[in-house]
Amino acid sequence: MGAHEVAHGGRVSGEVVVEEFSYDGGRQVAVYMPPDPPEAVVFAGDGQLISQWGGLLEAADVPPTMIVGAYRTDDPDEMARIREYSPSFDEEKFAAHEKFFVEEVRDRVRSRFGVALPAERTAVCGVSASGELSLALGLRHPEIYGSVFCASPGGGYQPPAELPRPLPRTYLVAGTQEPWFLANATRWADALRDAEADVVITERDGNHGDPFWQEEFPLMVAWAFGR
Repeated sequence: MGAHEVAHGGRVSGEVVVEEFSYDGGRQVAVYMPPDPPEAVVFAGDGQLISQWGGLLEAADVPPTMIVGAYRTDDPDEMARIREYSPSFDEEKFAAHEKFFVEEVRDRVRSRFGVALPAERTAVCGVSASGELSLALGLRHPEIYGSVFCASPGGGYQPPAELPRPLPRTYLVAGTQEPWFLANATRWADALRDAEADVVITERDGNHGDPFWQEEFPLMVAWAFGR
């Protein structure tokens, strides 16, 4: 796995390192390292996007937080992304990506950066289809991911009739101009509340992919890890 550094000018004091893994013929993962030793870590799908949000955390009153962003597939077919991110469509594809995300990526973070934090200092994050991924992995691995950050989740993966225990803490956000995604976020919030999980859901003025996703991210981190 070769590594190279990505410069962000004066906007970010931390460092972003991008590595390529062998998964799927070559899949990149970007790691944002805060200027100070990380006290929390967020693992994210759609890593091209979310790994770039480190500057938002530096400007916020939150503990130093590492972001580990696994890139989405470069297949232009949107269903290829959904098959990896949602367990409802292709169990084999989802399981392969789950192994990559949960085992390989975490092992590399531990071995290269020396970061292996407990579940209460670890979150899984996603937006849209990767929001489904964050929910699925949070429910399947609460011993690893103590918190789920989910923005505008798609509707392919829906709450099971019986939710497993224990449940991660979950922070959902969706926009008032994206009613389908807002309905999906609300469905999950209701199901998790009914199961007595710790849940926050926020509605923001915005449409799918609007800036409210990244604007909410520091609030999610503050909620999960303290100010």
